[in-house]
Amino acid sequence: MEGWQGTSKGTGNNTWCSALGAYHKYETDITCCPNATKPWVDEDGNSNDLEGTFLGSTTAWGYWKHDEWLKPLKGSYGMNGWCNNPEPGHGLGGKPEIDHWRTPNVKGAGYIPLFLGAQRYDTWPREKEAPSDFDGQQRGNNHMRRICVNRHNGFVNTLFLDWSARKVGLKELWVLKWHRSYDTAGPWTRAGSALPSDWPIWLRDFKDY
Repeated sequence: MEGWQGTSKGTGNNTWCSALGAYHKYETDITCCPNATKPWVDEDGNSNDLEGTFLGSTTAWGYWKHDEWLKPLKGSYGMNGWCNNPEPGHGLGGKPEIDHWRTPNVKGAGYIPLFLGAQRYDTWPREKEAPSDFDGQQRGNNHMRRICVNRHNGFVNTLFLDWSARKVGLKELWVLKWHRSYDTAGPWTRAGSALPSDWPIWLRDFKDY
């Protein structure tokens, strides 16, 4: 797929949930990681107060409903939004259109994340975003917090833009090539002089990259 081309901001149809809807048919057995199936919000819109807590990383986002979604959906995976192919003038939320990959036919695709475990169905990571103070913390507009979640003993299962898949260390997330101008030697990497003591306590014992 040459990068999913969404439409205007807020419609909800520029997400993998819509792009792959014909395949997953909005069945949550497919859209949820087995280690994160309980949703933050039930199908009636009632919160269970897990979002943003220590249990937040092992729960699913949703149930949510957007235009052109066939029904409310929960899930625990997210797409690297920089792999979208936005229409001209629709680079969402101040995210430069020029930084989007748009196609899998790019150099280094094996280091570009496409799809992985996450606290939201989309994410646009930047190298300066700090990790969560604790696992499962409210993600807010920090997109690294959406994906740095400990569901698999220090790793997150990741599909890359060359269609390969492997486990990625949580600290390794900062050295992957998320978008075209992303600095893989940013401040949260060894190359960027990050020290083990700089990391929040819950991440310190994991491998540095």
